[in-house]
Amino acid sequence: MTTVADLVPFLGGTLVAGGVAVAVSRRRELVLRWCVWAAGVPLLAGAFWLGPGGAAAVAALVGVVAVVEFGGLLRLTPVDRAVLAASVVALVLAVWLVPGELPRVAAACALAVVGVPLLAGDAAHGLRRAGAGLLGLVWLGLLAALVPLGATGLALFTAVSVADIVAYAAGPRLGGPRLSPLSPAKRWSGTVAGATAGLGALAALSAWSLPLVIAVAVGGPLGDLFESMVKRGAGVKDAGRWLAGSGGLLDRIDSLLLALAVLLVLR
Repeated sequence: MTTVADLVPFLGGTLVAGGVAVAVSRRRELVLRWCVWAAGVPLLAGAFWLGPGGAAAVAALVGVVAVVEFGGLLRLTPVDRAVLAASVVALVLAVWLVPGELPRVAAACALAVVGVPLLAGDAAHGLRRAGAGLLGLVWLGLLAALVPLGATGLALFTAVSVADIVAYAAGPRLGGPRLSPLSPAKRWSGTVAGATAGLGALAALSAWSLPLVIAVAVGGPLGDLFESMVKRGAGVKDAGRWLAGSGGLLDRIDSLLLALAVLLVLR
């Protein structure tokens, strides 16, 4: 079984190869994205090396930041955001500490999220708040799936990150039909090039399996489009502005989230 330690040399090589590619491109936004990736991969590798507890800590932290950005997109109240963040963290902790109780914890979290606008008697916006909260719980709660995956989760993150960067760089250069009205800048050519690069990363990391292949090639692009749909509905371009080259953290993990969903279905 491949371990996190086994992946480290391959991760280093992937980072170097990616750095050379973005340097040759001379595109500032790609360099910024690579810098964020280069900083994030060692941190994630260290967390996953610590085991499920380290993975849970990273998933919980990322989940809280993502909830803050998601709440801003959908104009959730501070109380909605606080309850949603606590619920996402509860799912992560349940997967780590009491996996057998996950259905019970998930149901309690859903009740808590819906209960906030319900108990507030919000007749004007309660339905929107409850729906947005449940969407956030299901979508961002997928981060909990990282906890038991170990090296597989790290390999998946790396592959979808590689696919994202290559798709972003290749689409405008290769041209061709647009991928979806949800994201007019994305092209089928870029998506195919990105998926190919992502699968190449899986092969380099010795993490090749049919569920992972489908998760990277299908789940990753769908995750990107899903967040585009959410942002278009909210009328914004990026989930945040603090992460160099990526907007917000949600913009960086959108592909990973649905890739995790596909992997859960197929494993």
